[in-house]
Amino acid sequence: MSYAYKMMNSPVGKLTLVANASRLTAILWENDKPNRVRLGPLQEENNSPVLLETERQLNEYFAGKRNCFELELDFVGTEFQRKVWEALLTIPFGETRSYSDIAVQIGNPKAVRAVGAANGRNPISIIAPCHRVIGASGALTGFAGGLGAKKFLLTLEGEDSLQLAF
Repeated sequence: MSYAYKMMNSPVGKLTLVANASRLTAILWENDKPNRVRLGPLQEENNSPVLLETERQLNEYFAGKRNCFELELDFVGTEFQRKVWEALLTIPFGETRSYSDIAVQIGNPKAVRAVGAANGRNPISIIAPCHRVIGASGALTGFAGGLGAKKFLLTLEGEDSLQLAF
């Protein structure tokens, strides 16, 4: 399967939006690790309706005018990863959860490290808000887009009670 992609500029750097024929499959970071998200061949399609709508909604989010996304998503990963990524979608705007919270939510409370690994491979960053997952102590932890981007996104969402220094 091949995927369409479109580049967009954002306050957190250049993002690569990726979709199949009708659903968003990835948002990749400018300095993303090459194999963090595994997809088939990519073909640039700047007029893809899915990608244009994703860009529009992301621009509204970055402008502070959107706190919920309305996009069809297609998560490509293992069953466990998809459970974690679906759980991310339930974290309300402006709130955070710990890796342990997510492990409990998906019914596997001892899988905290596996949740962390799945979170790190989340293909649809920002939309599936992996930036809202923090360490149990409240400190920021690793993030594919970098801790500066994570801090920016959490601050944009009004989360100011965290230990945002890193």
